[in-house]
Amino acid sequence: MTTLGVLMMAYGTPRSLDEVEAYYTDIRRGRKPSPAELADLVRRYEAIGGVSPLREITERQAKAVEHVLNAQGETAFRVYLGMKHTEPRIADAVADMRRDGIERAIALVLAPHYSAMSVGTYHEQAREAARDGGPKLYCVNQWHLEPRFLDALASRVEEALRLCKSPEQAMVIFTAHSLPARILDMGDPYVDQLRESGEAVAKRLGLAHYTFGWQSAGRTQEPWLGPDLLEILESLAKEGYREVVVCSQGFVADHLEVLYDIDIEAKQRAEELGLKLVRTRQMNDDPDFVRAVADVIERAKRDAGW
Repeated sequence: MTTLGVLMMAYGTPRSLDEVEAYYTDIRRGRKPSPAELADLVRRYEAIGGVSPLREITERQAKAVEHVLNAQGETAFRVYLGMKHTEPRIADAVADMRRDGIERAIALVLAPHYSAMSVGTYHEQAREAARDGGPKLYCVNQWHLEPRFLDALASRVEEALRLCKSPEQAMVIFTAHSLPARILDMGDPYVDQLRESGEAVAKRLGLAHYTFGWQSAGRTQEPWLGPDLLEILESLAKEGYREVVVCSQGFVADHLEVLYDIDIEAKQRAEELGLKLVRTRQMNDDPDFVRAVADVIERAKRDAGW
């Protein structure tokens, strides 16, 4: 039986505080963070325990998806994990596939919504690595409307609302990582796709109170997409809301932007404003999410004619 490869790609994270500087230097394309910036970054990691669990979670996700795919029995799958900013790199994973004799592979980023500035850059790296010697790649651009993914999001929002005293009066905020605002002039689908998935969840649950916002914007001179989550919290407090549910729909695992930006920074601001903030559970390697990703890969296999 021929084995079909799956190139599963994720952002990556430093394995220790000693790797924080190199990690952010890579993100900034070779520009080191200033001493003040580095100190702030280290402080944030220390606040969540010294290291992000993202690497371990991503590895568990990859293993779980491979297990579910192979349980079907029709095709043999092998999942290879490639990170954008840490080891193992995307190019390393492609080289491993080539070494193992993989001729075809589905390339999937663990981010449901497409942007040329995010998912698109992963695909560029993968295609470049596979240009000479393969394997042949079929890249999945987006999967934000995958039914099982939407079901998983909806169940987590519903679960979070049950923790509110007055769930029917709580505001649900669907957030995602902000990007430079210039994507709006590029015809980039990122904003529309985030609204599509959020609206689909709201429809599933019959939500009366929900809105959309951004978080974790980069600290650069150019404008980023807004409003920011902290700004939304201030507005909601002024409008008389007392409870909010934050659903970070653009993320599929616990990491710094969830564990610090929401669980520490946003919750602290909410408390100052007299708001109760409940954050939805992340997908991590929960079975419902794993099954959703497996469905995406199975569909991609059919679409590729493999």
